[in-house]
Amino acid sequence: MESVKLHYDVSGDDFTRAGEASGNVKHVLKELGFDPEVVRNVSIAMYEGEINMVIHAGGGEIDVEISPDCVSMVLTDHGPGIKDVELAMKAGYSTAPDRVRSLGFGAGMGLPNIKKYTDEMAIETEVDVGTTMRLKVYTADKPSA
Repeated sequence: MESVKLHYDVSGDDFTRAGEASGNVKHVLKELGFDPEVVRNVSIAMYEGEINMVIHAGGGEIDVEISPDCVSMVLTDHGPGIKDVELAMKAGYSTAPDRVRSLGFGAGMGLPNIKKYTDEMAIETEVDVGTTMRLKVYTADKPSA
């Protein structure tokens, strides 16, 4: 299998379309015959990142590369950035506004779940500029360092 590259534009503050990109990637991975655990891990991590873009960043872009060994995701936004990444990684910490919480989102599990369901997670963020997350889920054993 050659690598498959996918690109998605994520609309900001549009909860009706939130999850479309991760749902599409889930479908593609299933069609390509990936292990259900890989499909699940990629879907959860990507969904959480996608929702964060909708809630906090006014949308963004997601680029996915699917290869036999790895699914790589790059999520980029031009939102407010993350002021304290270490704090944002704590389960339950959230800066989501009340109107978002009333919709059932913003419980503060986004970044912790992304870390839990990926093999690699790197966050590059700058306040008032935006955030890029680079995520990887390996399809077999992690490569040795």
